[in-house]
Order: sequence, then structure tokens, then C-alpha cells
Amino acid sequence: MAGIGFELRKLLRKESYLGLLQAYAFAGVISSGPWVLSIIGILVIGILSASVVAPNFLVGQFQTTVTYLMLTSLILTGLVQLGFTRFISDRMYEKKDDMVLPNFNGLLLLVVVVSGALGVTAALTLFPGESDFYRVLVMSCFVILCCIWVATIFLSGMKQYKEIVALFGLGYAVTVVSSLTLRPLGMEGLLLGFVIGHFVLLTGMVTMTLRNYPSTYFIAFDFLKKGAMYPSLILTGLIYNLGIWADKLLFWYWPETSQAIIGPLRASLIYDLPVFLAYLAIIPGMAVFLVRIETDFVEYFEKFYDAVREGGSLDHIETMREEMVFTIRQGLAEIVKIQAIAVLIVFVTGPALLDWLGISQLYLSLLYVDVVASGLQVVLLGQLNIFFYLDKRLTVLFVTSLFLILNFGLTAITLQLGAAFYGYGFALALLITVMVAMHLLERRLHRLEYETFMLQ
Repeated sequence: MAGIGFELRKLLRKESYLGLLQAYAFAGVISSGPWVLSIIGILVIGILSASVVAPNFLVGQFQTTVTYLMLTSLILTGLVQLGFTRFISDRMYEKKDDMVLPNFNGLLLLVVVVSGALGVTAALTLFPGESDFYRVLVMSCFVILCCIWVATIFLSGMKQYKEIVALFGLGYAVTVVSSLTLRPLGMEGLLLGFVIGHFVLLTGMVTMTLRNYPSTYFIAFDFLKKGAMYPSLILTGLIYNLGIWADKLLFWYWPETSQAIIGPLRASLIYDLPVFLAYLAIIPGMAVFLVRIETDFVEYFEKFYDAVREGGSLDHIETMREEMVFTIRQGLAEIVKIQAIAVLIVFVTGPALLDWLGISQLYLSLLYVDVVASGLQVVLLGQLNIFFYLDKRLTVLFVTSLFLILNFGLTAITLQLGAAFYGYGFALALLITVMVAMHLLERRLHRLEYETFMLQ
């Protein structure tokens, strides 16, 4: 998210309630807009198609297929997202802008080849009872989604935030319209509409890249050279995505909590709905996270390192460090406060919300636990962001690995203990990870001057 602070500071300089509201609204849209649009789009397709697509379980097959496509594509592209973004950022710092487009094209080609091979293999071996049309759509959608995640993280690193949200809005509008138009064709019609919308989204992203980063040559693979991408970032991208999905996968394939949907794909009605509703509650926390971390913290972060580079006095350097530490603590505290308010709102409105959605009150306790867990996840994102600013890549790798191990292990234990403990594994894993990350962050900040001067 580096760079978004400039836009936010511009809004905050108005020193009015309107400017403050605009800053938080902008941050909320940028941080949560794309995935909120995707979730709402898929839900709208499912709700409006339930009475048209017969039998009704075909809509569930469509939604489950899309969920697994997103899961697998995010995990696969997690291997290159962070590493490639850092590679491009380093090249731009070196004023080698002509390397941006060729290497982006090279990465897209690599992603298409690898995801295409995996998609063809999965379509041929995992869905023997499904139609050839369904298999082709699954393969095509997997390749397109992999390319979209790479393009999204790339354009985010290049500070094209507004354009990303606008493209996601256009892409999912086309997705909804296409799917609803093609729904008489059944589940394949819904999936074809999904493919069409995402192809439009990907085309827009590639076009934006071609327009903004011209080059004299078309394709290059410099990012594959030895030392071009940090191995710690490659592993972090993979492990973080696995950590986020670990509890969901366990619930999907635990016999007592899941149902077979299509081919080898399973879903967990008892777990999926509360988790979805809980994730919608993190939008305020994500907005606060961006506003506070990307404005106050970044301002003193830059002042601290400017003082170091320009030979500032020790008193001035220490003052800037203390201000930076204060903004970190204040920012994380505000994230906790706003998420606590969101949790209280869900606790109060939860029963009425479930009734309005036609969901059993049996989901209520799991919803409460998941809301708390999702709030902790926002705090963890804030901590990881600060570690990235401080260039503590191995620390981030350790924290994300801890989260993956704890989420998998504790969720497995709660599944053994029974329904009363569902969701607590995910929440406890995040709580422990956040506490460990906080300890490591305090330690790094306390040693910041020493590490800045002595470890270069």
C-alpha cells in the first residue's frame, strides 16, 4: 500500500469533518472495495439465479466451484506476488522503468503456462463425471484468476488504487449481467458469465499496464535471475495465503462439518456463512488501518530515515523514532477500538441479521467468534505492514508461518472437541500470533537505532 498515504494526507489537510470522512471512505473503498465487490457479485448471482436455475443445487455448485478457483489461484500466485512487486519496486528506484512492462509480460506468460498446465490436469482428472464444457470453463477461469491476482498486486505496488477499484467494479458488473443473462444454461451458464466478466477485468488491467509503462522491448525474465526476488518474500506469500485458508479447508473436508458439492469439492454450510458475514465487519478496521498507518506512521518513518541519511543529531533521530513508535501504538490501538465497536454492533444486531437472511440462530455463537477473529486479522495485517516498512522480511516469514501452524493445528483440535468449539481455533491462532508479533515489533523498535547504524 506504499504511496496511498499521499492521497489520504491531501484529504486530511482540509482539517474538517468532511475531509476526515472522505479520507476514511477513500481508505475503506481502496482496502476493501475489490473483495467486497467480488463477494457481493457472487452472492447476487446466486440469489437471483436460485429461482431460475433448476435444480437449485446447481447454484451451490457454481458458488463452490468459484470459491475453490479463487482459493487455489491465490495460493499459487502467492509464490510470486510479494517477490515480484519488490523486484519491480527496486527497478523503479534504480530509474529502470523500461524493465517494468517486459518483466510483467514475462511473469504473465509464466503464470499462464503454469496455471494452464495445472488447470488442464485438474479438469481432466478431478471431474470425470462433469461435462467437457464445465471442464473448459474451470480451466479458463483458473488461468484468468491467476493473472488477475498478479496484475492486482502489481498495480497496487505501482499505486494505481483508484483504477483497480474502478476495474473491479466494471468487471463484476459485467460478471453479474453475463451470468444472469446466461443462467438458463444452468450452472455452466453462470460459470461462463463469471469467466466473461473476469476476462474483461483482466483485459482492463493489462491495457492499463501497457499504457502506463511503455518499453522498447516486449518481454523479459529478469525476475527469474538468481537473487532477483527474495526467497523470504516468495515463501511469505505462499504461507500467508495457506494460513488464511487453513481453517476453511479443514472444515470443508471434515466429514461431520461438510457436504460433497461437485466432484471432489466440498463445502461447510455451518462454517462458511458466519465467516463470510464476519469478514464484512472488518471494513471499518481496514479503513482505520490505512489512514493511521499510511499517514502518521509513514510521515515519521520517512523523517527518521531522512535524519539518519542526512546526518541529523542524535537527539533529533531519537525524537523521530519516539514519534514513529507513538504513531504505531496509536494506530494499532485505533484499529482495536474500531474493531471492538464493530464486534459490539454484530453482537447486538446478530440475531436480527440472521433472521433477515433466513439463517438459523444456531450459527450465532460461531458468528460472534468469527467476528472477533476477523478483527484480530486486521491487527495482524497492520503489524505485518509495519514489519515490511522496516524491511524485516524474515520476521514476517516467521509470523506468517506461526499463524499457518497454529490455525491448522488449533482448528483440527476444535473439530475433534465438537460443535461448541467451532471457530475458536481460528480465533485463538490469530490471538497468539498477534501477541507474538507485538512482542517482536516492540523489540525491533527498541533496537531500531542500533540495527539502522550497525547492521548495514
